[in-house]
Amino acid sequence: MEYTEEHRKMKSAVVKFVEAEINPHVQEWEEAGIFPAHDLFKKMGDLGFLGVNKPEEYGGMGLDYSYQAMTIEALGACACGGVPMAIGVQTDMATPALSRFGSDELRREFLTPAIAGDMVACVGVSEAHAGSDVANIKTTARKDGDDYVISGSKMWITNSTQADYMCMLANTSDGHKHQNKSLIIVPMDSAGITKSDRLNKLGQRSSDTAQIFFDDVRIPQRNLIGTEGAGFMYQMLQFQEERLWCALSLIDGMDRIIQLTEDYCRERAAFNQSILDFQVVHFRLSELRTEVELLRALSEKCVESMVRGENVTRLASMAKLKAGRLSRELADSCLQFWGGMGYMWDSPVSQFLRDSRLTSIGGGADEVMLSIISKLDGTLPNPKKNRAMQKEAAE
Repeated sequence: MEYTEEHRKMKSAVVKFVEAEINPHVQEWEEAGIFPAHDLFKKMGDLGFLGVNKPEEYGGMGLDYSYQAMTIEALGACACGGVPMAIGVQTDMATPALSRFGSDELRREFLTPAIAGDMVACVGVSEAHAGSDVANIKTTARKDGDDYVISGSKMWITNSTQADYMCMLANTSDGHKHQNKSLIIVPMDSAGITKSDRLNKLGQRSSDTAQIFFDDVRIPQRNLIGTEGAGFMYQMLQFQEERLWCALSLIDGMDRIIQLTEDYCRERAAFNQSILDFQVVHFRLSELRTEVELLRALSEKCVESMVRGENVTRLASMAKLKAGRLSRELADSCLQFWGGMGYMWDSPVSQFLRDSRLTSIGGGADEVMLSIISKLDGTLPNPKKNRAMQKEAAE
């Protein structure tokens, strides 16, 4: 992927925004367990950062995905993971399907204000019993007149306590589990919606997360995104942007942690020499930098495929898998070189360890990524096919 001066200017502008509007407040927001999403998103919307690759007719910049990739990478300058995650939900998880498949009326009512930063969005897929197992969600939306009546619950919902609307996946029929689901825009001030207290998470502390309950919530059927029954497919497409976001958003953050570790080790002395002078330390940091560059190359290959309109399921799954595993490996190695200071709660390396751990769980666990890759490579066992072959052999 060859980036131009325009790409670099986009990234630089986002980094400057992060350094001015986010990092000075991170400690306060982390301690509070929430950040002012409406205030921050409005500032981002005014600068165009929430609609980089969204259609111009709804307030977006209308640029290709490579420019969005630059804005995502720039979020690696954030001194925490929670705020970038909330931004990513707004731009790459709760709005792609709406932007691509929503009616003009629905996009003007919900996509335009999300791009402008006038509305905060969340995405409702996971349930307490169905995280990565998306096909087994239980929330239902039954038709009654011109409405859907929604019953069920959604778990681990980012932005949920501040969101104006949810892009929800729900069962709209009793058909096959891959063909009975629909994506529906649900205003969060609708009667029948209740929220739990904010969940007490290991990391991503500044991102507000809760469980949401729906008790016969009436939503107009015109809030349906695209075609009824196509929701599972739409969500799988939406997942590809989410998974690539996970990889892109960590790259510069991992570089930042390596650089902070290098700086710390250069100043920290043990046995009459700098910690950085020990071969095990500078060799390991060089190895980690190499791994980060390999992830960058894989992610950029995926971005290039995305821009060409190709199916990126395999590459995005690989990038997310690698990002989750590398972030764990990198955080653990760097924390070791910080010694006791690394074990302190407010050290940047311990925060990165806590925040980045979600990458291997959210948006599809590592094991799901491996299953997807195996299936596309033709190596995933097919129980039905195997049983048929065994039956044929027995006969």
